[in-house]
Amino acid sequence: MSTLSSLKKLAPNAKVDLAAIAAAFDKYSAVYGVTTPARVQAFWAQAAHETDGFRTLREYASGAAYEGRKDLGNTQPGDGVRFRGRGIFQITGRANTKATSTALYGDDRLLSNPELLEQPEPAVRSALNYWKTRGLNQYADVGDFKTITQKINGGLNGWADRLNYFEKAKILFLTAP
Repeated sequence: MSTLSSLKKLAPNAKVDLAAIAAAFDKYSAVYGVTTPARVQAFWAQAAHETDGFRTLREYASGAAYEGRKDLGNTQPGDGVRFRGRGIFQITGRANTKATSTALYGDDRLLSNPELLEQPEPAVRSALNYWKTRGLNQYADVGDFKTITQKINGGLNGWADRLNYFEKAKILFLTAP
């Protein structure tokens, strides 16, 4: 089954362009080592939860709660709203946006245009980069979905929903791209 057809079954009420999401994943997943069924399953389960079933690539909250959060690098007035979560794994904060921009493009373009992370290809690449830089393949390889969740979310928010997506992903993604 193709990535696109599996995604359509995983997230039947998606509002984002799943064809573009699937194409970007198929293009870049090997670069980031998301190359085994276990890794692909865990990745898509987390992605489905973080995007509300692929209904959004931008955090629903305004980001005001992130204002002044130095741990996120939000040191300038307006940073909380400007750098609210975007992309599949909701890249949040000035510092994370800058690090992602450097990793993906070798420059700071996402600081001046963080909305780019709401486009399918940067949304996928940012999530794959996050996955690799946090060493999540090693946890997927041993089936440690809980640690993956904690490293993506900082806790276990939405745990039941994540597990539900994970059980579906284990049936839908039986091969790597």
